[in-house]
Amino acid sequence: MTLDDYNSFCASLPAASHVVQWGGAHVWKVGAKVFAIGGWSEGKEPFVTFKCSDIAYDILKEQPGLRPAPYLASRGMKWIQRQTNQSMDDDALKDYLRESHRLVVLKLTKQARKELGLATS
Repeated sequence: MTLDDYNSFCASLPAASHVVQWGGAHVWKVGAKVFAIGGWSEGKEPFVTFKCSDIAYDILKEQPGLRPAPYLASRGMKWIQRQTNQSMDDDALKDYLRESHRLVVLKLTKQARKELGLATS
């Protein structure tokens, strides 16, 4: 997945907004809350960081090409960084990005979800 592919996919998710910050990282948010971070790699494919469930975190952190996300995981948050596609292809990454978006939406207030046009249930 190229940086353009990553940005295009994240842009397709409901109420997603994009900002470049933190040293050139492409940060995607919903309701001002981060759900994905892409960038920082030397190669063609960006490192992609995303929020995940506790169970997914426990499994993914042990897989080749994946690691607990720097800074976020060290503070007890369940975020994974994909550095290579060795254990997670682009389709699986998209599924995890969708799930990260969903997890972040669930943490928004009902009012914030309503203002963003997202389901409130």
